[in-house]
Amino acid sequence: MHLLEKLQILADSAKYDVSCSSSGSSRSNKKGQVGNAAVAGICHSWSDDGRCISLLKVLFTNYCIYDCKYCVNRISNDIRRASLTPDELCQLTIEFYRRNYIEGLFLSSAVLKSPDYTMELIISALRKLRYDYKFNGYIHVKSIPGADLSLIHQAGLLADRMSINIELPSVHSLKLLAPQKDHQTIIKPMSFVSEQIHGANELTIYRKKQMFVPAGQTTQLIVGASPDSDLTIIRLTQELYNRYRLKRVYYSAYVPVNSDTNLPALNTNPPLLREHRIYQADWLLRYYGFNAEELLDEKHSNFDTKVDPKCDWALRNLDKFPVEINRAPVETLLRVPGIGYKMAQRIVRARKVAPLSFEDLRRMRVVLKRAKYFITCKGVYYGDVDIDSGNLYSILSEKTYSKAIYGQISMFD
Repeated sequence: MHLLEKLQILADSAKYDVSCSSSGSSRSNKKGQVGNAAVAGICHSWSDDGRCISLLKVLFTNYCIYDCKYCVNRISNDIRRASLTPDELCQLTIEFYRRNYIEGLFLSSAVLKSPDYTMELIISALRKLRYDYKFNGYIHVKSIPGADLSLIHQAGLLADRMSINIELPSVHSLKLLAPQKDHQTIIKPMSFVSEQIHGANELTIYRKKQMFVPAGQTTQLIVGASPDSDLTIIRLTQELYNRYRLKRVYYSAYVPVNSDTNLPALNTNPPLLREHRIYQADWLLRYYGFNAEELLDEKHSNFDTKVDPKCDWALRNLDKFPVEINRAPVETLLRVPGIGYKMAQRIVRARKVAPLSFEDLRRMRVVLKRAKYFITCKGVYYGDVDIDSGNLYSILSEKTYSKAIYGQISMFD
């Protein structure tokens, strides 16, 4: 098979893996080597300085020994198959880099023959890329579940970032949809990588040592393939951040590609709005001081798609509002719908100079169409509806829902 034909097959098969983003790695130019990894990172995304950055996103192979019911590459599917050799992968990466098409590589793979065999091939490719081709750019590699920890360690010394995808948010769902996979084959290497990152990298403060996955590890959860609730997903997310100190958890709305009684129907649309709400909740967990049990509970186990998670929480906790904008601590301001992290910091700095009025907030570009219902300025309430009247939900949901259908919702409010 021609190399370009392989690339078309394997790049198309890689599109369902979303667990790649900016690297956070800083690998500077070196004499005699090719490329570098900037702190801003590598992805089809935007860097902090406004650059559009990209990477070659490809599977090493889409031949697979597993029959995961949700996966397009499962062994029982009749699809075109291809595998790259280590030299072919290196050739593609270097040639694309030299043509300024990419700044790095995201390498994932199905499981060929066995997890260890596949991981050995990936390590061979990374070694050739680093040492034979002198590639010094960003590399994000996906660890193969079930591979020996020594192989994961070798790959971690060659990559900037590593992802170990959980895919399904509960052990029950894993047994139902991916019975050949074991929960421990995912959690054990995730724990190992976390220990290596935060143990090995701390030693570099005292002595020069090769960094192990300097940009951290990520994972991916599929939303909508199983009946798991949003509460189950964000509880798992919270545990992953707290226990394994993951860089990011990514969420992928399930795209129906296989016909199975345990999966959504093929004509079902991907739950993109639900995915968006979970991303918003993820942001609240990481930067806004919320925890999973505050956002959802057993009686309210899924996010309302008509309002964003912060609005949803505020509407269920109206006894905590309104808050006085000139006295509320930053932790409280962060919980006001319409006030993001940076805006809360600006408000705290500005009110040290003089008390803030409603017009001051307008000039500061606070999202007052939501915030005005939950704040007072100098003791005055500017919401045009009684906060206890029960009408707030219809006002906020109508605005938010229409934007969800016809436009975009800010993730940061």
